[in-house]
Amino acid sequence: MDIHDKSRIHWACRRGMLELDIAIMPFFEYEYDTLSDSDKKVFIALLQSDDPDLFNWMMDHGDPADAELKRMVKLIQQRNRERGPVAM
Repeated sequence: MDIHDKSRIHWACRRGMLELDIAIMPFFEYEYDTLSDSDKKVFIALLQSDDPDLFNWMMDHGDPADAELKRMVKLIQQRNRERGPVAM
């Protein structure tokens, strides 16, 4: 997936699990454009993970084995905490 194809990335962010949508969609909408190209690639790689894995990682029930994915999960969690809740 191309890092500049925002409509396709937006579609990939929609997971169908409310907890994941609450974590991933606002990050994409508010933070994606501020990421470096390399971080955009890591974010896209994270989106290719299975929903149960993403759920566990976002809810702090484990970490990805890949260090870059782990860093991205922590960044998403941090930015979401700093921004606070947003209406969906």
